[in-house]
Amino acid sequence: MLKLLRPAVTRVLTPVGRALARRGISPNVVTAVGTFGTVAAALFFYPRGQLFPGTVVITIFVLADLLDGVMARMAGRGSQWGAFLDSTLDRVGDAGIFSGLVIWFMVSDQPVLAVVTLFCLVAGALVSYVKARAEGLGMTCDVGLAERPERLVVGLVAAGLGGLGVPYVLAAGLWLLAAASAVTVAQRLLHVRRQAAAPASRPLH
Repeated sequence: MLKLLRPAVTRVLTPVGRALARRGISPNVVTAVGTFGTVAAALFFYPRGQLFPGTVVITIFVLADLLDGVMARMAGRGSQWGAFLDSTLDRVGDAGIFSGLVIWFMVSDQPVLAVVTLFCLVAGALVSYVKARAEGLGMTCDVGLAERPERLVVGLVAAGLGGLGVPYVLAAGLWLLAAASAVTVAQRLLHVRRQAAAPASRPLH
């Protein structure tokens, strides 16, 4: 769903990417800086209960996830290594965000939400793994209710509004995210199962 917004975001980020490229900064450096900033901000702000400022800072660094792709396309420097690094560091960034929230819920004596948040983290990683494994076997798996952009938006919006004192929104957002992630895993497993069972599929040894 959020893929529809990508062209507009790309237009906004293109001047920034062009300026960074002129200074010799590579897309992979942007990827690494964005991930480091995301993890550092999440683990600094969220465990202290500073959810709104933490979310603002994290969102700025998350934009690097789009900026590195823009720069790679502009410079014609896309590579298998860059794609691998981007996907790997996405998992690191997600782990930082949800780990920060888990710590906050534990220190603030909210064990149920800590468990729900941990489930969101594990389910989100599984969503990505199922797709990567399916594509590694030559199948497609670009389906599902909650891909990474949707999961990030729901999680960050819920955390930010919760930090502003909006009642129940953080809990509701995390429960929604947990359910959507579980549904997405199921959708992808069924999608891959149908492809594997199709007559044209050949057994893998």
